[in-house]
Amino acid sequence: MMWFFALSILSVLVFKWVPVPFTPLMITRAIEQKMDGKEMTCSHEWMPLESISPNLQKAVIASEDGTFLKHYGFDFSAMYKAFKNNTKGKKLKGGSTISQQTAKNIFLWQGRSYVRKILEAYFTALIEIIWGKERIMEVYLNSIEMGEGVYGAEAAAQYWYHTDAAHLTKNQAAGIAAILPNPRKYKASNSSSYIERRKGKILRIMKHVGNIEY
Repeated sequence: MMWFFALSILSVLVFKWVPVPFTPLMITRAIEQKMDGKEMTCSHEWMPLESISPNLQKAVIASEDGTFLKHYGFDFSAMYKAFKNNTKGKKLKGGSTISQQTAKNIFLWQGRSYVRKILEAYFTALIEIIWGKERIMEVYLNSIEMGEGVYGAEAAAQYWYHTDAAHLTKNQAAGIAAILPNPRKYKASNSSSYIERRKGKILRIMKHVGNIEY
């Protein structure tokens, strides 16, 4: 057990400074593409947070985690609301924060199990303590899936809008944030009416996010 704690803390310490080269999800998607007879694609370019438009930072906060700058890794009210909705048989919704999503994406495998949820909570606490909000946002925006074989803000900006992450407009940022529930199903540009409605809601919330100070 001691070796697990030592390795986990060491890995979190390393990635506080070193760009994350790939994630377990990238490997999983590549294997899936190979098994489906498709060309394996993975577009991913690490960018420092100062090279990613504040519009995208605001958009993912508005879309994914409205209390990101205030909580300590967990939004218990959102988790309780999600639990109530799920037990009532409504459409399944998660209550995961950006911190939890980052911990899951970088350190864990995909799927649902109690073991994985416990480990997710453990790594979430670690990155909140060791990384802090600014680094969590930087890693999140550089690692999450934003399209088929598209990972991170720079790759997404190039893929969807033929621009770079630093120059994403509010509309473009909201378009990327709007597809995050299922980025392989939805399109950030030439979007469906459903995504356009989500984009409009995100843009309205973004007005209230204010300046981001980590």
